[in-house]
Amino acid sequence: MNRRNLLKTLSFTVGASVITTDILASVGENSFLYNAPENKKHKPLKKAVTAITIGCGARGTVYGNYALKFPENLKIVGMAEPHEFRNNKYAQAHNIPSENRFDTWEDVFKKPKFADAVVISTPDRLHYGPCMKALEMGYDILLEKPIAPTVKECMDILNYAKKKGRIVAVCHVLRYAPYFVKMKELIDKGAIGELVSIQHLEPIEHTAMVHSYVRGYWHNSKETTPIILAKSCHDLDIVRWLVGKPSKRIVAMGDLKWFKRENAPQGSTERCTDGCAIERECPYSAIRDYYDLRRRPTPFNLPPDKSKHGEVIMERLRTTDFGRCVYRMNNDQPDHYVSSIQFADSVTANFSMEAFTSYGGRRTRVMGAMGDMVGDMKELVITDFRTGKQTKFIPQVEDVEGYKNAGHGGGDWLLVKDFVQAVAHQDVNLLTSTIDQSVESHIMGFMAEESRKAGKVMDIKL
Repeated sequence: MNRRNLLKTLSFTVGASVITTDILASVGENSFLYNAPENKKHKPLKKAVTAITIGCGARGTVYGNYALKFPENLKIVGMAEPHEFRNNKYAQAHNIPSENRFDTWEDVFKKPKFADAVVISTPDRLHYGPCMKALEMGYDILLEKPIAPTVKECMDILNYAKKKGRIVAVCHVLRYAPYFVKMKELIDKGAIGELVSIQHLEPIEHTAMVHSYVRGYWHNSKETTPIILAKSCHDLDIVRWLVGKPSKRIVAMGDLKWFKRENAPQGSTERCTDGCAIERECPYSAIRDYYDLRRRPTPFNLPPDKSKHGEVIMERLRTTDFGRCVYRMNNDQPDHYVSSIQFADSVTANFSMEAFTSYGGRRTRVMGAMGDMVGDMKELVITDFRTGKQTKFIPQVEDVEGYKNAGHGGGDWLLVKDFVQAVAHQDVNLLTSTIDQSVESHIMGFMAEESRKAGKVMDIKL
């Protein structure tokens, strides 16, 4: 599907409101394919925006790949990455000259400003330093979420960005996903009448939870960030964006219930490779996930010779955290987390993050005075209470090459596209997720974590 192939504009009535939306095709009675509308504020670029990527792992690669696909819009001219394999791979992909290749972010800023923007996709606790230095030197910034691991650091970045007059786009990519864009549009146009309440679920999927938050890089909240920010600040942000009103109070509960040493099955060992008696039947077997099925993107840098991949994977399982027993890690991230939020005008929202699901993909229910919406990122169904009529919208997204599910519902590259336009024309209004808009949902996350630990309702003060 291509946006240029839009077939027609659909108009339908919900209550007293007429909803108009561009569609690609009708796929049954009251069922329509659609795609994210073109941003009418976009203008032709005189030249490609130049950027430096700091942190060239998965997220840095996703954003960098936009430049490879659309070189007329974005060119990566510099990089910083301490890992030799990733440094070499990224530099080769973008043809970055040796004088613009660095191991650390500090080294980037020892050189006079040599690009329009900086992409910061470092580990969570390494966002603040490079962001503040980039602002000082006059760069615009595409900043991976979370903004920073403390409220003070988030506010420092916000205030310094305003002082320097620079653009900081936070990578809340769900705001750009066609599914959520349509949901926001319909709410704002009154498709379900006045908004009353939202229920939002993030099912992490059990092996994804283990990959990132039990064995993986975010397993220890003290060394990275709490899971409500590391994983779910996307979700708090999308709820805040949909409601469109200030948050007032928040309460949260949750804990690490299952992935603990006392729950280790009899016969299990420190590693899946140590002759574990129940490895073949364990749902969290590292051997099955990484070696047998290869169903999860490997965290290991594999050699070009595919015949050696199995050997390298098994060696890594014997020597890294990714081969350790999930019941014997030094993890502390909650494996279930629920939060309730009170917004202005008596709007409420409930958010639930759950590790123990067989599926991924966010689920959302939106309740209004004249109708409701139910969606799972694959389709969005609206019911009009007055007529009983249902209308189904099915988003069509552009794939992010090399990544399943089109990168957060197609939002990754749509964010970069808007960022490039904002930098080129120095117009922050071209962005949906500026630092100003994103700080509140981060504060919601910090207050949720404080509520969870203290066992009390927290007032949200901005």
